[in-house]
Amino acid sequence: MSSFTFKPRRTVLAHAAVCLGLALHMQASMAQTANFDIPAQPLASALEQFARQANLKLAAAPAGAQGRQAPALHGAQDVAQALKALLQGSGLQGRVDAGVLSVQPATSSAASDEVTLSEVTIRSNQLGEITEGSGSYTPGAIATATRLVLTPRETPQSVSVVTRQVMDDFQLHSIDDVINHTPGVSIVTYDSERTEYYARGFAIQNFQYDGIPMTRNSAYSAGNTLTDMSIYDRVEVLKGATGLLTGSGDPGATINLVRKKPTKEFSGHATLSAGSYQNYRGELDVSGALNESGSIRARGVATYQDKHSQLDRYERKTGVLYGIVEVDLTPQTLLTVGADRQDNKPTASTWGGIPLLDAKGNFNAMPRSFNNGADWSHWDQYTRTTFATLEHNFASGWVTKLQLNHQINGYNANLGAAAGGNPDPVTGAGVSMWRGQYIGRTTSDAADLYASGPFSLLGRQHELVVGGSLAKSRWKNDGYFNDNSGFDGSVGNYYQWNGKVPAPVWNSKPDYTDDETTHESGIYTTARWNLRDDLKLITGGRLSNYKNRVQDQKEKNVFTPYLGAVYDLNQNYSVYASYSGIFKPQSYQTELGQTLDPLEGKNYELGAKASFLGGRLNASAAVFQTQQNNFAIESGGITPSGNPAYRAIQGVKTKGWEAEVSGQITPAWQIQAGYSHNIARKDGERVSTLTPSNQFNLYTSYKLAGSLSGLTLGGGARWQDKTWGTINVPTGGKAVHTVQDYWVWDAMARYDFNKQLSASLSVKNLFDKKYYTIFSWYSTYTWGEPRTVNVSLNYKF
Repeated sequence: MSSFTFKPRRTVLAHAAVCLGLALHMQASMAQTANFDIPAQPLASALEQFARQANLKLAAAPAGAQGRQAPALHGAQDVAQALKALLQGSGLQGRVDAGVLSVQPATSSAASDEVTLSEVTIRSNQLGEITEGSGSYTPGAIATATRLVLTPRETPQSVSVVTRQVMDDFQLHSIDDVINHTPGVSIVTYDSERTEYYARGFAIQNFQYDGIPMTRNSAYSAGNTLTDMSIYDRVEVLKGATGLLTGSGDPGATINLVRKKPTKEFSGHATLSAGSYQNYRGELDVSGALNESGSIRARGVATYQDKHSQLDRYERKTGVLYGIVEVDLTPQTLLTVGADRQDNKPTASTWGGIPLLDAKGNFNAMPRSFNNGADWSHWDQYTRTTFATLEHNFASGWVTKLQLNHQINGYNANLGAAAGGNPDPVTGAGVSMWRGQYIGRTTSDAADLYASGPFSLLGRQHELVVGGSLAKSRWKNDGYFNDNSGFDGSVGNYYQWNGKVPAPVWNSKPDYTDDETTHESGIYTTARWNLRDDLKLITGGRLSNYKNRVQDQKEKNVFTPYLGAVYDLNQNYSVYASYSGIFKPQSYQTELGQTLDPLEGKNYELGAKASFLGGRLNASAAVFQTQQNNFAIESGGITPSGNPAYRAIQGVKTKGWEAEVSGQITPAWQIQAGYSHNIARKDGERVSTLTPSNQFNLYTSYKLAGSLSGLTLGGGARWQDKTWGTINVPTGGKAVHTVQDYWVWDAMARYDFNKQLSASLSVKNLFDKKYYTIFSWYSTYTWGEPRTVNVSLNYKF
C-alpha cells in the first residue's frame, strides 16, 4: 500500500479560518441572544434580573419561585435556552409573548416540548454544568480556574474540555484516549502501564478530582494515567499556571476529572463491547431517586474490561466500581457522599521501551508486537477514593461548600524487561534485563471549605469567593533490586526473546524504603468585579504553606496572585488578558546552606473568545508565555554538609499560541478542533523536544436525517510535528534522534434503532499508521497502537 503525508500550509489554514469565521457569523445571526450577568441567587430575584437584562417585562414572580435557588447565568445566550437553564428543576415553565415574560407551574405537555435547535438537558452545580445528556461537544459553565462558576467565554484562561458526548461517540474509555482528543496536550509513552502528559513545555503532574487537587509521582505510577472514564462526566484541562486552587506544582496545566452525578429520574444504561486484540468490556450505569419526593438520589457504575493488545503475551484486566448518593437535607442544603475504586491488573508488563539503536548504531527496528516484558512482569495499580460534600444556599444568593476527600493510589510492581544495552544486529547479544520490585502507595486526605456569592458596591453587583484548604499526603514505598535466584539477567539472542526467564527471588526485607509526608495548606480569595456591563475584572490570590521534612522542604506564606480581565466586544465576542502563578518547593542548598527559593511558575495570556447559540458553540484563540524561574544548577562549590551546592537561574520559558472551537455548528453537526504552537527554551536552548511544537486535532460527528435517520457518522484526526531527543550511541558519544511528524485518523458510526437501543463502531488509527514516541533518557522507543476496531451495543433505560 502506498502512503502519503500531508503537512498543513498557511494557505490551507487561512482558508479554513475564513470558512470557520463565516460559519460562526452565520450561526450568530441565527440566534436571538441577550447578554446576561446573573449570579447564583434566589429564583425570584434572578427572574427579575433576567427580565431586565433580556429587555422584557416580568408579569409577576410566581409563588412557586419562593424558596428555590437559581444557577448563575453569564454571557451572551439564546433567550429561550437561558430561561430554560434558569428554571431547570424548579417545576416552572416560562413564556415570552409580546415582550412580556410570564412564569407558571410546568404542565406535562410543557415538559415534553422540544428545544428549537437541539434537545438538551441542563443541570448544574458548584462544579459547573453537567455535560451528560447535553449532546454537546462543548461545556457549559465551569469552575476549574477560580471557583467562580463561569462560562468558557467568561474565563480569562485557556480551558479545553472533553465532554461526555465526545467520550461516548468515540468510545474514549481511558484517560489516554481523552488526552489524545485534547488540543494542546501531548503524550509520551514510557511503557505499557505508564504515560506522561505535557502542555506548554511542562509535564502535567497536577490532577484534580471534582476540583480537589493531588500530585502524581510518575516514576512510581499509581493509577492516574490508567483512569477509566466510565464514572466521569467530563475532563477539563486548564492551561497555564493554576496555583490559585492547586497550591504547588508546575505551570503547564492541570487536569480536572469531574464525576457523574445522580439524576432525579430513573435512568441508566448497559453496554457490551468487543474489539481488536481480544478487547472485551461491559459497563452498567444506574441512577435515580430512592424516595418518592426525589430528595434522595443515587447512582452506581460498574465496569469490567479484559484487554489484550498488539504486544505479544500482554493482557490487562480493569475493574471499576462507583457509588454516589445525594440527599436534600433541606431545600437549600445538599449532602453528597460517594466512593470509587479501580483495579488494574496487567500480565507481561513492559518496563522501559525498545533500544533505539543496535550495537552498530543503526535504528533497531523491532515489530510492533514485540514485548520486552517477562511473562511474570506486572505493574498492578489501584485507586480507592471516598468523598463527601456539604453545600448550603442562602437566600442572599451566597453558597457555602465543604468538600472532604480521602484517596489511595497504590502499586504492586514486580518488573522484568529486556531493556538494557543494545543488541548485536547479527547475534542479538548485548542486551540484559532490568529487574526490580516496588510496592507502595500514596494516601491523600484533603479538605476544602469556601463561600461564594454576590455583593453590591458602588451601585453594581459583583461576585466573591473566600476559601481555604488543607491537604496531607503520605507516600510509602518498598524497593527490591537484589535478585537471589541465581539468574544473571542475560537475555541471549534479543531477537528471539519470548519473556520466558526465571522470576526473581527477592530478599525478605526491602533493599530500600521511602516514607515521605507532605503537608499543604492555604487560604484563597477571588473577586469578579463588574466594572461595566461589558467589562469584568477578576482578582485573586492564595497564601500557601508547604512542608516535607524528608526532602527538607518548608515554605510559609507563599503568595500566588491571579489577575484577569474580560471585555465584551458585543454579544458574541470578548477579549481577555490574564496572569496566573504557581510555586514548587525544592531542597537544593547554596554554599551557605540556605535552601533555594521555590520554583516560581508564571503564565501570561492574551486572547479572544466567542460564544454562539446560547453557549452551544464556543471558540477561543490565545497567545501565551509560560515560564518557571529559580531553576537550580550546580555552582561548583559545596554546602556546609559536604554536598554539591546550587544556585538559581531563570528556568524554562515557553512562548506560543493556540486556537480551539467546540460545540454545535448545526443541530446535527458537532465539532471539536484545535491547533497549538509552543517552543520551550532554557538558556536559549530548545527543551521539551520530546513533545511536538505544533499539534492539530479535529473530531466531528453528524446526525443524518430522512431515510438515514438514526445514523450518526463521525471521524477525526490528530497531527503532531516532529520531536527529537539526545540519545546515547553504543559506538561512543551522543546523537540527536528525530521522530518525523505524523497523522493518525479515527472514525466512528452509531445507529439508534430506537430511543433505548443503539450500536456503535469505532476505528482508531484508521489507516494503520506506524509511529512511535521516544524516551531519550533511556534511549528507548515505544510503538503507537496499530489500527483497532471496536463494536458496542448500548441499551438505555
